[in-house]
Amino acid sequence: MRTLILGIGNLLLSDEGVGVHAACVLQQENLPSNIITLEVGTAFLDALPEIELADQIIIIDAMKADHAPGTVYRVPLSDCVMPEYTASLHGFDLSRVMFLAGRTSQADVIVIGVEPARIEWGTELSPEIRNAIPAVIKTVKAEIIKYHSIHKEHIALPETDVKYINKSAGRVVTREI
Repeated sequence: MRTLILGIGNLLLSDEGVGVHAACVLQQENLPSNIITLEVGTAFLDALPEIELADQIIIIDAMKADHAPGTVYRVPLSDCVMPEYTASLHGFDLSRVMFLAGRTSQADVIVIGVEPARIEWGTELSPEIRNAIPAVIKTVKAEIIKYHSIHKEHIALPETDVKYINKSAGRVVTREI
């Protein structure tokens, strides 16, 4: 089983870069060799070779869901709103990149989102988002443990609680998992 962690976002727009900042922290961790962490930023296409090989993909990005800044979300990619056309700062959305990768099977894709405090010109994270990074890291590790245990592969990483967001009757619902 191969897990790919993609830290995405724009480092020039303060909290929009949270995924890249979190990926930098994860790259300092002593993770098993079948867990790859990439700082993708806004260049999804650069990750194409790794996306093609991954069984599990965890995306870390800023996510507006109208909760307190620093709130950490776990959202299946299928519950994320996909643009009808590409006008994203990221260039391509992941569903289009997965198609370009020519995958014959669907990877398990989860988005770990962080509610931003500010998205404006600047390279520093706001204090709320900087303080949320440890929770993001724990959430990513919990996803890895859960995925690998379902597939009968033991992996030792710490677990955590996180809010789960899904769409129900057009509104956002949260619950602890």
